[in-house]
Amino acid sequence: MKTLNASSPDTTIKPVNELTFAERLNFLITNRVPRRLLTRFMGWYSGIESIWLTRLSIKIWSLFVDDLKLHEAKKQSFGSLRECFIRQLKEGVRQIDYRENIIVSPCDAIVGSCGKLDGKTLFQTKGFPYELSDLIPDKSLSDKYINGTYVTLRLKSSMYHRFHAPTDCKVKQLNYISGDTWNVNPVALKCIENLYCKNERVVIELLLNKTGSITLVPVAAILVASMKLHCLDETLDLKYKGPNLINCDARFGKGDELGYFQHGSTIIVFATGEFNLCQDIESGQEIKMGQPLLIESDVMQN
Repeated sequence: MKTLNASSPDTTIKPVNELTFAERLNFLITNRVPRRLLTRFMGWYSGIESIWLTRLSIKIWSLFVDDLKLHEAKKQSFGSLRECFIRQLKEGVRQIDYRENIIVSPCDAIVGSCGKLDGKTLFQTKGFPYELSDLIPDKSLSDKYINGTYVTLRLKSSMYHRFHAPTDCKVKQLNYISGDTWNVNPVALKCIENLYCKNERVVIELLLNKTGSITLVPVAAILVASMKLHCLDETLDLKYKGPNLINCDARFGKGDELGYFQHGSTIIVFATGEFNLCQDIESGQEIKMGQPLLIESDVMQN
């Protein structure tokens, strides 16, 4: 059964009063609120079936985010706000790199911290470290990524919220880990130590048809805390009661849809030493689903 970690004390890296006024306001509004209650409310509100309420909500939402790019969506009218959040794209809007030795981005995102792990240690932002085993509790799995490669992919709320298989793979088991619903934006990352290790998340090991290993860790956040994976019947959210380890048997081709968040959030990609970041991948850049993210090491050496 799942264990709640939301009551654990907050540990801050940077006192809120050291932030700029805009950062402080952002942090207080999006985090110093009843996060779980607000997330449950948003889950209810986004599911209300009303074309007129949905149009009004999208109009208000668009005032606070950059371009929603709704012209890319398969549908142009939505019956609920949730339909807009989890919208599908028109055929051919995203181009997938099918080269055999390329691992593609599983989602549209802003690249966050990325690079090589220092043993079992990786970095949240601004050089703040956390341990791989805190994010992936299964030691036999987390040990595979010692000195491996990682990349953090932040899905802004305005972005396409579905995520896809970065390569041909099988999924045999998921590990759902309950937790808090902190915002995962850059301001919160400055303030909350080990933030990704505190939030709701699911660990998905991708079994490859080649050497090496890839694991995705989708991390939920405030207004989200809900992940739908197509290999499961149940939705993983605040109402889910377990078990944590969930067996499944699913195959995916590169680019096949794995599931979706019901709002913006984060996916952390881990890769073993056989893979490196593609040369043009760096923190702060925007990447689209299907674009090259990782490349096999022997290819880079050639």
